[in-house]
Amino acid sequence: MPLFYVINESGLKAIIGYLLLLLFFISYRQLYSTTSDKWFSFWLALQIMIVVLFSIGFDPNNIFMGFFSANFIGWIGSQKHFNWALLSFAAAIIFTVITLFVQGVMDNFIYFLPFAVVMIGAPFGIRSMNERMSLEKQLNQANDQIKDFIKREERVRIARDLHDTLGHTLSLITLQSQLVQRIADKHPDCVKVEAKEIEMTARSALQQVRELVSDMRAITIVEELADAEQILQAANIQFHMADETELLDLPPLQQNIVGMCLREVATNIVKHSQAQNCFVTFRNTRGNFSISVQDDGIGVAENTYEGNGLSGMRERLALVEGKLTIESGTGTIVTVTVPVIVKEEMVGL
Repeated sequence: MPLFYVINESGLKAIIGYLLLLLFFISYRQLYSTTSDKWFSFWLALQIMIVVLFSIGFDPNNIFMGFFSANFIGWIGSQKHFNWALLSFAAAIIFTVITLFVQGVMDNFIYFLPFAVVMIGAPFGIRSMNERMSLEKQLNQANDQIKDFIKREERVRIARDLHDTLGHTLSLITLQSQLVQRIADKHPDCVKVEAKEIEMTARSALQQVRELVSDMRAITIVEELADAEQILQAANIQFHMADETELLDLPPLQQNIVGMCLREVATNIVKHSQAQNCFVTFRNTRGNFSISVQDDGIGVAENTYEGNGLSGMRERLALVEGKLTIESGTGTIVTVTVPVIVKEEMVGL
């Protein structure tokens, strides 16, 4: 449209028109490519000035070229620079409209007024759109980081579960293998039975790995207590447990976490305690459920309280706001405590 009005001119005015049009194209190109705030302001000011000159000097319809400048104002990141650019642009458009109206060349003022208002308000919409795009980009980046964190946490969880699950089972296989070696000469008939037990334990380990990978295995406290009794008896450690009726019906997540902790405790007793007996007791208090595992072994040195398995237990219990306490002297007492929901009795309802 501005080129159409310049073509109809002649002489010096036509030359000026072509130069202004060329400068407008250059400013349009530079505003897209420049990264300097100083040069951006320069090219934007030049473009607005060209719009004013085109509108006053050639044809009032050239004022619509201001929509290009409005677009670039909307892309200004700094709020301060945006406000100054918008005020300058609004002043230039209002000045142009008033000048054209005073000159009497703007035949239909009401026709141009709505477009001028939209032109001045356009940078707000463009800025809002850019902010939304920026937020979406940040959200996508945050989601990518969350995915990385989830993957990292999942690796840690799998490593911890492998340690707790396979460590327990492999310890049992080791004990059974040692038993086979001791009775091979004196009781050869029993070797076959023990070998069958080792096979069953190995199959159980394979099944545990499959369930662990598929993330379908739900561990219960009762099951882990039964497994703990098996591994302790295989190590010639007597297992003593309080009445199971004291066990609460905990949610699956708490059952799983407490069960994995019991597995780790049983494995540590077999490996390190040199105990003869193991005692498991339960305690129900208002809002808490505790399981204590006590052995009569050699105890635990204080500087070994935060070993690989115990730190994993603390991490698990932290997920359900549980806690782990260790007391060591003549033997070791490990207590796992988890919160429970207390259901109030509704009286008179």
